Formats: sequence, C-alpha cells, structure tokens
Amino acid sequence: MSLHLTTCVLEVGEYRLAPLQRDDADGLFELFRDPLVAEYMDIAPLESVAEAHEIIDWGTELAAGDGGVRWTIRRAGAPDLIGTVGFNNLIFDRARRGEVAYDLRRAEWGRGVMSQILPHVLSFGFNDLSLRRIEAMVTLGNARSCSLLERHRFSLEGTLRDHAHWKGRYWDQLVYGRLAD
Repeated sequence: MSLHLTTCVLEVGEYRLAPLQRDDADGLFELFRDPLVAEYMDIAPLESVAEAHEIIDWGTELAAGDGGVRWTIRRAGAPDLIGTVGFNNLIFDRARRGEVAYDLRRAEWGRGVMSQILPHVLSFGFNDLSLRRIEAMVTLGNARSCSLLERHRFSLEGTLRDHAHWKGRYWDQLVYGRLAD
C-alpha cells in the first residue's frame, strides 16, 4: 500500500504543512537547538545542522516506507519553519493506529497554532489513513501537551513508568488515546 506520504501537503488555514525536506535543515536546527523546545523530547538540544539532517533522513525514510510522516509547519507564503507535526508511527498490520507528535518554536507557544492545526492532522489520520485510533506519548511534566490533547478529546489512558531512556535517565510516559468517531 503506497500512501504518498512523501508528497502529501496539507493547507490548514494560514498554515502549510509539507513533509520534511533536505532544505529544512537550517530551520529544524533553529527549532531544536532551543533547550525548552527539546526539554520533554527524546533528543538533546541540537548542536549542529548535521544533527538536523539526521532528523530529516529519519522523517524521509519514515514517509517513504509508509511508516509515518513528519510535516514542517510554516505560515502560508512565509519561509520560516515554526514547528513540525505528524505521525511518528503508523500501524496498519493487525491494527489501524498512529502516534501523533508535534513541536513549535517557543515564540509560537500559547498562540493557538496547534489548536488550529491538530484537528486537520487528526482528520487526515482518521479519514485519509482510515485510522481507528490515534495515540500520543507525553513525557511526564509536559502540562502544555496534556492540555492540548485533552482539549481535542484525547483521554489519558495511563502512565508507562520508566518507559523511555534518553538524556542519561529513564522517563515516565503518559499515554493519551482517541478513537475515531
């Protein structure tokens, strides 16, 4: 099954979501070099553009294999990358589920950007990809992300204790889920 995730572009109001490309490296580096943006993520703040290229390679391979898609977020007609959003994992064999993830530049926090974008990403997942379930894994302490998910009808399903290991320690992960209507 080919989903054409490598070329799928979403127009969402004033925002344009396009799959990560090689020329996004500088913008991605600026996004993920901020320690507060990377605080609850499984990566340390980036120290080089080469690290941004590694993330782009991951996203490109993910989309090419129909295993997920990571879109850049830009205001329509503007060159600056302000965040990313997408499905880090798509499962179609013996399930129909995806894991949604997102991030924004700190200057965009609290401005309703993800509240505008997330419903369209969820609609794409439920309608275009025919997902039955969309999940989100949130690192314990990330109250902004929990609040966003709860506003968009995700339910907190539990805590996976010491579920992930990065930055030299284990992290609890909150599991949020939403089923197709």
